[in-house]
Formats: sequence, C-alpha cells, structure tokens
Amino acid sequence: MFKKVIIAEDFEEFNLAVKQTLSDFDIANFQHAKYCDDALLKIRKAIQDNEPYDLLISDLSFKKDHREVKIGSGDELIQKVRELQPNIKIIAYSVEDKSVRIKSLFEDSEINAFVLKGRNSIEDLKKAINIISASDQKFISPEVASALQEKGNYEIDDIDIRILKYLSDGTSQDEIIEIFKNSDTKPHSKSAMEKRLAKLKDFFKANNTVHLVSITKDMGII
Repeated sequence: MFKKVIIAEDFEEFNLAVKQTLSDFDIANFQHAKYCDDALLKIRKAIQDNEPYDLLISDLSFKKDHREVKIGSGDELIQKVRELQPNIKIIAYSVEDKSVRIKSLFEDSEINAFVLKGRNSIEDLKKAINIISASDQKFISPEVASALQEKGNYEIDDIDIRILKYLSDGTSQDEIIEIFKNSDTKPHSKSAMEKRLAKLKDFFKANNTVHLVSITKDMGII
C-alpha cells in the first residue's frame, strides 16, 4: 500500500473526501495542494529530500483566481510530474468525461487510473488505490471505460487541427474552404467541411463551433 501521497485539488469538499479515503487505508502521510504549481514544488522537494511521494491524486480543472500560475491544469501537472518522477503512480480524479482527453492521459501521460467524480467516486477511488498499489494494472471508472475500449472512434488528424486553428483565429468556414481550395487541400467543399465539423463537435461533445474551439484550446490541441 502507498506510504506517501499528494493530492492536487482546489475544491475542499473533494479534498476532504479523498483524505477520508486515504485514512480508510491507514495512509497517514499525505499532503494537499490547491495549486498545481505548489503540488509540483512539493513533489520536487520530496525528491530532493530523498523522501518521494509514491502516489499523486490530481484533479484536471483548477479554477482561476487572483494568483498567477505557471501550471493551469491537472493535465499539465501530470505530464510534468511523470517526466520528473517516472515511477510515481498517478490517479486523475475529475468530472471530465470526454474520451479523447481521458485516452490522452493514459497514452501520453501514462496515468495509472482515472476516477470519475460522481455518485460512485469514493468506491471507485478505493478500487483504484487497491489495484494500482498492488499491480501495474490500470483502473478507469466504468462510466467512462469506453474511452479506452472504443476502436472505431473518429481520429483527429492534421487537417482537423488546421481547421480548428483557423477557426480560433476568427477565420470563417467559407474562408477556410477557399484557403483549402487554393492549396488543393481536402475537404474544400461546403458539405464536406460541414460533415467534418459535425464529427468534431460530436467527438468533443461541443454545443457549437465557439464551444468546440474553447474545448480544444483548453485541452492544448490548438
């Protein structure tokens, strides 16, 4: 079982729930950080003191306030921690349910578990801690397990990213079509462009184009 844990979470109610879960496992040595910057500093200092943490439990979304921060999201914190301390076990604990983001955390940041905040989150968190403390198995909450199981998901390609970047710069759909026509890049018909945008909105669960751009910016895709 884990001996030293750090929690990166800015909402006190969730922080208390995680602390209680750790106490249920008789894990007494844990610390908490409300900011990703502080969490990384604590992890770096623990390594320097030769007393590293063996588990990070991190939220993904952190609310902005008066304080300026270098690390604004749990995704970025997790990536930096994985690079700094490759062997640490990591649990992402979040309300996030977008499959592309969850899949990226497992594939790119090599998290060990993803627990969805909700009705069953405490039980799932306990299962995750049990599983990853005793083995190299991964855990993911059943409600979002399809993020790792779906094989036929729409795959984001370079053209999608170009379209999203143009949209984020304020380029209209018609202007993008003209740009693509001039460079002989497909899709360069209105119907094909609309179909591609519809797939992107569905993939990212975006309500409209503005929402789509906002989501992909937050995820660091553009």
